[in-house]
Amino acid sequence: MPAWARDLRPNLRPNLRHAALALSLSVLWSLPAVPARAQTADLVSHSALRVCADPANDPMSLQDGSGYENKLADLIAAKLELPVQYSWFPMATGFIRKTLKTGQCDVVMGYAQGHELVLNTNHYMTSAYALVVKSDGPLANVAQLSDPRLQGLHLGVIAGSPPATHMAKYGLIGAARPYRLFVDRRHESPALDMLADLETGEIDAAVLWGPIAGPLVKRDHPGLKLIPLIKEEAAPKLFYRITMGVRQGEKVWQRKLNSLIRRNQVEINAILTEAGVPLLTDMGDAMLDVGQ
Repeated sequence: MPAWARDLRPNLRPNLRHAALALSLSVLWSLPAVPARAQTADLVSHSALRVCADPANDPMSLQDGSGYENKLADLIAAKLELPVQYSWFPMATGFIRKTLKTGQCDVVMGYAQGHELVLNTNHYMTSAYALVVKSDGPLANVAQLSDPRLQGLHLGVIAGSPPATHMAKYGLIGAARPYRLFVDRRHESPALDMLADLETGEIDAAVLWGPIAGPLVKRDHPGLKLIPLIKEEAAPKLFYRITMGVRQGEKVWQRKLNSLIRRNQVEINAILTEAGVPLLTDMGDAMLDVGQ
């Protein structure tokens, strides 16, 4: 059953506190900070790369190891000559507090740059929200949410995500169909539901975080087309730099990961590209030439 319902439509009013988290990374804005003095590099394991992850966050992390964040973890672990060890917890309220902050794990593989709950590494990718349409349909060359061809159409969007602000500005919210952001993905997957609804004609287009939509389209929906929204100029921004997240205060561990990211960026790009993640330049205004 689709995750959206008409009575959720009022929830489409954008909540900018969710901007960095609508990447389906987590609902983590309300947790108290831990004093820096309680965080030391001594908490980091020397016997395994201990990763905090959602066991059902398809296509990013899955308990069977098939997500692209799993593959990134495998790469980093191989460079460290350590095995990977997971602490599984749904990407929902309490994720960081109950995993990273309790010392059960040492790194979150995907986290939006600038969020205060973690200490961010340098970013290893930049990506953006995207419009997903039928490849052979009338919207196949739409590049912006302001395109008049979208007027009156039913666009799927994650309630409270940054693109909802743009959709409201262009008069697209009235006919939009919201899908819930905050779910336990072991039982419900808004992205999967949205793309399925697009294929069956329940909605006319989908607006999703590119690193979720891209891999799902590549893997399961060959008749759909992904269009990164890189031409939207008004706030809020629709592109984000993605980092790894570690505990506040663990600067030694952060620097070690920064070095690994810098030295292995080509391999990281290869994993992301193979998965179908749309990669952008640092300013989010053009597709990245991964051949560089």
